[in-house]
Amino acid sequence: MPLTGGDHIPPCQAIPLRELHRLTQGWPQRPGRRSSTDLLHAETGTRIDLGAMPPESVARCRAAWARLTGRQTCVVHGDPDNPGNVRMTANQVALIDWDESHVDVPGLDLVLPDNAAGPDDGAYDIAAQASAAWEAAICWDDEFAVKRLAEVRAV
Repeated sequence: MPLTGGDHIPPCQAIPLRELHRLTQGWPQRPGRRSSTDLLHAETGTRIDLGAMPPESVARCRAAWARLTGRQTCVVHGDPDNPGNVRMTANQVALIDWDESHVDVPGLDLVLPDNAAGPDDGAYDIAAQASAAWEAAICWDDEFAVKRLAEVRAV
């Protein structure tokens, strides 16, 4: 059954995410996609066009992504905190809607509500900043993007 918008995302959701991340280390990037650290030097990729953003917004996003440099990458789902993307039975948790998936740092998938995946405070903060920057850049110029960018601390 799918979770609904008011449902709490359980910590067990982190288990299939961590398994996905473990199994896909070293996978190649999907054609036309970029990781957050690729966007430190690239202007476009995935559904992101940094040229459409004000330069100060790009600088904030890149500062958040720079903190991910050198970390191991794998396939990330890209939208695991959307309850509509989670299907659960008594014995299984599955993710659907893989259109945001790409190769990136696994922490981006683990920024779940109520810190359900359990990274320590430092790792969670780094991933939360990078995730907010990603979401701001991917849907730039709407109210949601502006809200997400406001969550990214200026350098």
